[in-house]
Amino acid sequence: MRHYCEQDFYNWVRDKKIAVVGAGISNRPLISWLYRMTPKITVFDQMTADNPRLKDIQDKFAAEGLDLEWSIGNNYLDKLHGFDLIFRTPIMRPDHPALLQAAVEGSIITSEMSVFLSLCPAHVTGITGSDGKTTTTTLIGELYEAAGRKVWVGGNIGTPLLDKVNQIGIEDEVVVELSSFQLFDLVPYIDTAVVTNISPNHLDIHTDYEEYIYAKQNIFKAQRPFDRLVLNYANRQSRAFAKQTRSEVVWFNRKESYTGLNIWYSGQTILSQRGQEDSKALLKIEDIVLPGRFNIDNYMAAWAAVADRIDAKYLQEVATKFKGVPHRLELVREHNGVRWYNSSIDSTPTRTTTTLETLYEQGRPIILVCGGRDKDLDYSEVGRMIAKTVSQIIFCGENFPLISAAIMDAGKTAEQLPMFETKNYEEAVTLAAKIAKPGESVLLSPTGTSFDQFFNFEERGEVFRHLVLNL
Repeated sequence: MRHYCEQDFYNWVRDKKIAVVGAGISNRPLISWLYRMTPKITVFDQMTADNPRLKDIQDKFAAEGLDLEWSIGNNYLDKLHGFDLIFRTPIMRPDHPALLQAAVEGSIITSEMSVFLSLCPAHVTGITGSDGKTTTTTLIGELYEAAGRKVWVGGNIGTPLLDKVNQIGIEDEVVVELSSFQLFDLVPYIDTAVVTNISPNHLDIHTDYEEYIYAKQNIFKAQRPFDRLVLNYANRQSRAFAKQTRSEVVWFNRKESYTGLNIWYSGQTILSQRGQEDSKALLKIEDIVLPGRFNIDNYMAAWAAVADRIDAKYLQEVATKFKGVPHRLELVREHNGVRWYNSSIDSTPTRTTTTLETLYEQGRPIILVCGGRDKDLDYSEVGRMIAKTVSQIIFCGENFPLISAAIMDAGKTAEQLPMFETKNYEEAVTLAAKIAKPGESVLLSPTGTSFDQFFNFEERGEVFRHLVLNL
């Protein structure tokens, strides 16, 4: 049960002065939605007046008839005073001095996701984790849709839902991906919470790993005994969360007996078991179109979330048709006997390690295109995996010295593993096309964020895909 309806919020907010910090993807529909209630909106963004992205955003708002106030540039937060309500962008730490000062002055600090979850009337499934959350989120949505439910999928996956909240019915299913940034200061009411796994990530934003873990566990802190928490038994940190919740815990990857519901796989079959009941076969691994051991985890997590709400027959239906989410080990094309893969989502060493492990199983030599902005993470494991699985490597990004050092530490020299440095993706793709031979695979798995060259990982992946398709 949520606290408010949209009319209640409208009645409260219509005479309030509102600030929206950040004109990014999640806040743009928010701004339009708020403007229907009150015109007293100021948008704060660090983009400068000469930034073409900012001009495009402002032009679109103007075309909608929105007359907004703007505070932009390097000192954009200097005017963050005197507002009744402030929406922070997810990437902004809630303890930013400007927000703390505004709170002292009486402003209420919130976010698009916080307000949405307060207003949403439907059953909410929230997914977080270090890896696999977007695919798991999408799978849950696909399963509900296959079962004939009206589904709303959004959140960190790239689709804000607040401006659609008045269209959502009480019988609908809402599935939201939640990042650690969104969960920083958010303790949401989540009917079904899923934690895919926990490993170090975003340590360039979080003060340390403990803070990152703390943010992630906010997803289940407000749950009630009759709510559901899905946890990965094979992941140590996820497993530890079971002691901190009062809700029903459903495991995946647990092969030991358990009093509740447990999803695991044995041999080539995903199974389920509740308490002492006989186990039931749910799905054959060979029926899953998506490659990779990690996608078995995604399917188990997704089913653990929807079990008891829809029939198991829909798991088979989705598995045989669902081809995955863009930028995640996505086969772009096979050209002149060379397979080109786009895994632009791989912004951490852990993700690149998993992707390489999966692709290596195909038995084809791998040319790796990698590099991005560092997130203050450890590269030793990915260095060992690259040394084991990659035949040649093309660097394109700020953190290439960290990756190359990890490869050297793993015992591979530049003579044993040819390494090339390029300035941009056009150079990288051109070089890869030149050195790749029939029977090999070229993989984009950056091992860093996109912010050294691109707006986000989607743009990075689209640029790579465009270049490959135009070879």
